[in-house]
Amino acid sequence: MNNISPVESFYKLIEQRREAELLALQEQNTKKRRGRPRKNKLYFTQDTEDAIIAYNSEPDQVKRNKVFNEYIHHPLFKMTESLIHRYKFYHFNAPTQDVQYEVIAFILEKLPKYTQDKGKAFSYFSIVAKNYLIQNNYKHYNRKKSKAPVLEIDSRRSVINEVIRAENRTETQDFFHLFITHCTENIDTIIKYKRDIPTAYALLQIFTNCENIETYNKKALYIMVREMVDVKTQYITRVVNILKTEYSRLYSVYKNR
Repeated sequence: MNNISPVESFYKLIEQRREAELLALQEQNTKKRRGRPRKNKLYFTQDTEDAIIAYNSEPDQVKRNKVFNEYIHHPLFKMTESLIHRYKFYHFNAPTQDVQYEVIAFILEKLPKYTQDKGKAFSYFSIVAKNYLIQNNYKHYNRKKSKAPVLEIDSRRSVINEVIRAENRTETQDFFHLFITHCTENIDTIIKYKRDIPTAYALLQIFTNCENIETYNKKALYIMVREMVDVKTQYITRVVNILKTEYSRLYSVYKNR
């Protein structure tokens, strides 16, 4: 019996799926149904995930290139496009498509690290791409600020206010690090329900990089938490409110002392 390569096995699996889909469609056509047939609008499907697994297992570079071009590249391209526009990563000094190819090149470096025990491929690579975009968007944003015309900066700046803001920012960041440490060490007493503790840990993990927190919006934070712990929005909101209350209480103590 000849050994079949991972990519060849993948193409056989795809063929079987298409035959099953065709049979299911024929059965639907025999039944009288009103309205137009539904179209699958998903760009990142189980086929994509299986293609990535086959790609990682395939030793033949020609076959790897074939499955990547036919089943992996387009879903990654659409995913990066969606992330850029959803979270408004618009500070790159390049057209959107160039940024997409840059992110895909980064994902390619991480592609071999993906295994099925790490969850769904879409969630895994969404986080990889999102983190890359967040970090680099922030770098480009800072670069734009540093290159702003001197006259424009001078006409808008107030040196006294800048010093006060800088001191307040440093103080807040110092407290924030203390707050994260406090919550991590006392999580069992701060969070009442045990099922909320993983959510709290996920939030604290995200907040650890507080210097970049301004690059996140509320929706992005909630999505990231859900991908880390798979909970409903209402439970995330409950934990956020608990941490906000604890933050306000401790910050007043910190300021007084």
